Amino acid sequence: MADRTLDASGLRCPMPLLKTKLELNSMTPGEELVVVATDTGSLRDIPAWLALSAHTLVSQSESNGEYRFVIKCGG
Repeated sequence: MADRTLDASGLRCPMPLLKTKLELNSMTPGEELVVVATDTGSLRDIPAWLALSAHTLVSQSESNGEYRFVIKCGG
């Protein structure tokens, strides 16, 4: 179970990514964040940014136009 959930539904690019960054900045390493977004740009932006960060993409899924990312906060 995640430590926090960020609902970015209805927000357009780049807001889901920006809000994800802000949320992760306020978290402790090892905590998990679930991000829910509806903007298709999130599918590209969030994993690409995570690959360059200290954070880890645990999983991602899509269902009925809703994108869900589970992220482990890095140090």
